[in-house]
Amino acid sequence: METVPAPTRERILQAAGRLFHGEGIRAVSVDAVAAKAGVTKRTLYYHFRSKDDLIAASLERRDQPNLAWFQRHYAQAEGDVAARIEALFGALAAAALSARWKGCGFLRTSVELVNLPGHPAMRAARAHKRRVEDWLCALFAGSGAPEDLDLAAARELARQVMLLIDGAFAVVLLNRDASYMHSAGRAAAVLVRAALGSGRGTAD
Repeated sequence: METVPAPTRERILQAAGRLFHGEGIRAVSVDAVAAKAGVTKRTLYYHFRSKDDLIAASLERRDQPNLAWFQRHYAQAEGDVAARIEALFGALAAAALSARWKGCGFLRTSVELVNLPGHPAMRAARAHKRRVEDWLCALFAGSGAPEDLDLAAARELARQVMLLIDGAFAVVLLNRDASYMHSAGRAAAVLVRAALGSGRGTAD
């Protein structure tokens, strides 16, 4: 069966994503992305006004797949909400064992652009993190806890778990030790059980 080539814009985004992931956004030139995508620089600029727009689009392309990854691993886990959250950290730990793992691309990009808070890629990174937090908040608000968790409490718990996720990304990347992810997962489970009441929150 003949493979249908990806549309030009998608080829550029695929190439940019691989290069940015492997080398960082500042180290990769527009020429390098164009060459890897098999297009001219003029064609690249037809689809993206600037390298900044390309960086942002590359992150936006990863938004839904990354969120879906979290949702899938949560859904596949067993037990109550706390157990499933801990299992999610276990899945992150397993991913961190890969030689190709380089941490969270959204956080790495934010470090490279730390002096440019208004950069479109920074906005894309913040939007993604907020969507993950919103998903966690919805989980906790609809957990079926013995005492209903109001939206403010669910939001606070989601923020605490997000801090553990992103903190673990940073420490695992620094030490190259995935066991920190398991430690963060155990801490998250303690927080979730305490908030939801004796670990009796439903799993769905």
